[in-house]
Amino acid sequence: MCEEVIFCPNPGACIGCLACLQGCPYHARELIEDESSRKNIRIQVDGECFEVPERITVKRALEMVGLSFGVSPGEGDIQTPCRTGGCYTCLVLADGKPVRSCVYPVREGMVIQTSLPEDFKPLRIVHGPQPHSVGGKATPWWLKARGRYIEVAIWAAGCNLRCPQCQNFTTTYDGRSAPLSPRQAAERVTRARRRYGVDRMAISGGEPTLNRPWLIEYFRELKALNPDLDARLHLDSNGTLLTRDYIDELIKAGVTDIGIEPKGVYPETFMHITGIEDEALARRYLETAWGAIEYIVSSYRDRVFLGVGLPYNKVLIGLEEMRDFGRKLASIDPGVQLCVLDYFPTFRRRDIERPHPGEMLIVKRILEDIGLKAVVVQTAIGHIGPG
Repeated sequence: MCEEVIFCPNPGACIGCLACLQGCPYHARELIEDESSRKNIRIQVDGECFEVPERITVKRALEMVGLSFGVSPGEGDIQTPCRTGGCYTCLVLADGKPVRSCVYPVREGMVIQTSLPEDFKPLRIVHGPQPHSVGGKATPWWLKARGRYIEVAIWAAGCNLRCPQCQNFTTTYDGRSAPLSPRQAAERVTRARRRYGVDRMAISGGEPTLNRPWLIEYFRELKALNPDLDARLHLDSNGTLLTRDYIDELIKAGVTDIGIEPKGVYPETFMHITGIEDEALARRYLETAWGAIEYIVSSYRDRVFLGVGLPYNKVLIGLEEMRDFGRKLASIDPGVQLCVLDYFPTFRRRDIERPHPGEMLIVKRILEDIGLKAVVVQTAIGHIGPG
């Protein structure tokens, strides 16, 4: 992880970006306050001169001179949703070149411009594409049984959550790989579609919705390269940033299938699963994800295939909350496809056990008894769908 995935911006002297602390699977990094003396250095931000301490990130320097940082699109002067260097949302110009403010060291005399040029193409670290035989949360269940490739997918680095059992942590915390423009990613996916003879093209993560300009342009480029009516453009997301206007923009850009994974019903469970420690933020994320499900059902049911994801492991979520989750989804639309994911031991939760297929079938029956009509469970022996 240290040599191939996690990006250290300044190995000679820690600047406190904490990318290594966030991404280490083995808790091998310990956070210790640096009390050594620091000299002040001079920088220029949007034409104004300031003094800030040395050995800090550009993000921290910008915070010290009065700029605000947020997670959601439009929140704060600059968004830093992943804070590990993968999503490229927090780009600024430093001495004329784009840098990730969350993991880039400030230097003496640095000239920073917080606005990027109008013709600047957004960037993002992306893994893949690879073919898929079962797809994701918004892949219709009846396609999963074909026994052949049905989809090609890419995975975007960076995430706004900190799930201790992250199922794809080598992508989530990748800050080292070279980023791609939306056009480059769309071209690769289109070539993969043709190579494997599929119609479905998906993006997952990490969390793909972090870098909104990149994602919208990616889907526009992908639609332009795949204008045929058979093409299906599939987004899998945790849903925590999917506001109504964001959903509208995605569908206008060409998205046809959306998968959303709220992680649970109760804020306490959401915090336990995601590693989010701020209860107010957890509530906001949970409400946004469920609000996205309701909005797609009410406004786009005839245009978008919606799939909902639910992680299951008895260490993470109990059967009673599974029932409450099912009741809540059934109250919105009992026909929405629900994919229950059997979370297995990985990343920082290697002590948990993967649920037995029999246990997953019990979960399936519970959700079907509530009235849900399209329940799919992921198991160690394959996906099991309705009937």
